[in-house]
Amino acid sequence: MGVPLFVVDAFASRPFTGNPAAVSLLDEPADDAWMQSVAAEMSLSETAFVRPLDDDFELRWFTPTTEVELCGHATLASAHVLWEAGRLERAEPARFHTRFRGLLSAECTGDAIELDFPADPPEPASLPDGLADALGVEAKETMQAGVGYLIEVADEDAVRGVHPEFARLAGFESVIVTSAADGSQADFVSRYFAPRYGIDEDPVTGAAHCALGPYWAARLGRDNLVGYQASARGGTVAVRVEGGRVRLGGRAVTVVRGELAL
Repeated sequence: MGVPLFVVDAFASRPFTGNPAAVSLLDEPADDAWMQSVAAEMSLSETAFVRPLDDDFELRWFTPTTEVELCGHATLASAHVLWEAGRLERAEPARFHTRFRGLLSAECTGDAIELDFPADPPEPASLPDGLADALGVEAKETMQAGVGYLIEVADEDAVRGVHPEFARLAGFESVIVTSAADGSQADFVSRYFAPRYGIDEDPVTGAAHCALGPYWAARLGRDNLVGYQASARGGTVAVRVEGGRVRLGGRAVTVVRGELAL
């Protein structure tokens, strides 16, 4: 019998927007090399592997080239699949045990999903030589968080106009480019680049909003915010900062249901 496999557009209210993630439902632990091979075969920014663990679940995330410590959109996608496939009742929270970030949880809130993640507040930092040039940006503020560098630029047009030299950018840690939003639909906009990890540009990045939330909460004086990630696919993330935690809200849509014939 094959291994159930889904592709879910996360932080999306309709198909082919937001950030696609593959979700594999396992019954038993799987070999690391096998999971990495599946992620490479899927060739999406993240593939999540979920298996039962006592009354909760174990969750791991792989890019096409490596395992990562945290992934927001694939966590949202995993919770969506568990509820949709009947592995959990919608009234039950999805509780995930992770290798690097401890216990994470997700709740179904009407037609959306809310993730409870650790905050990743950025600290002031100088950029390494060549990073701004590789991005082609003029930095207004420069910070660093666990998820990578954070660069604030002048305005939304500057965010949308970034055209990195990815070959050069691959020599640096991941980077968020952000600004306050110009309109009323969002409080801030961002883009996220991680070519070092096999992802030139991530469409919508939950983990990046663990840094963006505290940053813009301090800048704007509000704990409840809306972020828009201005990639080609685009996606909206509701952000609520609560002390050392960040709650990230969004919708999800299943676009593929099948199985790995292995």
